Amino acid sequence: MRFFALSLIAVSLYSQEAGGLKPGGVRPSASDEKAIMALARNVQRELIRMPNYGLFDNLRFGIKGYTVYLRGYASRPTLKSDAERIVQKIEGVEKVVNEIEVLPLSPMDDDVRLAVYRAIYGHPALSRYNPNRGTPLFPSLARRTMGITQDPPPGFHPIHIIVKNGNVTLEGVVTNTGDRTIAELQANGSSAFSVTNNLIAASEEGKPKKR
Repeated sequence: MRFFALSLIAVSLYSQEAGGLKPGGVRPSASDEKAIMALARNVQRELIRMPNYGLFDNLRFGIKGYTVYLRGYASRPTLKSDAERIVQKIEGVEKVVNEIEVLPLSPMDDDVRLAVYRAIYGHPALSRYNPNRGTPLFPSLARRTMGITQDPPPGFHPIHIIVKNGNVTLEGVVTNTGDRTIAELQANGSSAFSVTNNLIAASEEGKPKKR
């Protein structure tokens, strides 16, 4: 089973999990390969277009046969159900297995989201990733009333901030390793209990790993 990272700009292989292709295994025919990639692009496109998918969520999906497996994290329960409903309607999908985890609805986590958002997207070196440049990073009246989870900043944010019980995971794609490091330092300097940096530096994609 192949899993694809929704946050990548282009559909690319994210990981292979148990039940997928093993080294030396028989690969599908070229026609099957093309069909899988075409279906993956359709799923990615529809999920990214969801109006309630934002920087505090991180979805990924796998395809096995004509079954789509949804995984990742949703900051709001409606995102989990909406993702399943939308994917189920895509031509070629026979079944959807929804394993998306809904993050806790916690005022403390909401405060962490706001603090990390300000720290990362307010930093001069990272502000170019903010689609709302020039807009104050301080909470609006709606955000103060409902919390940033219920009123997240609009637009495509390449750095996704996932918060669970005060612990932060950074997901997505940045231009280079310097931006990746700055984002981690900024998140660590906020109110997060811990920070896991899963950001991918586009400049390092495809380069052989050092041993």
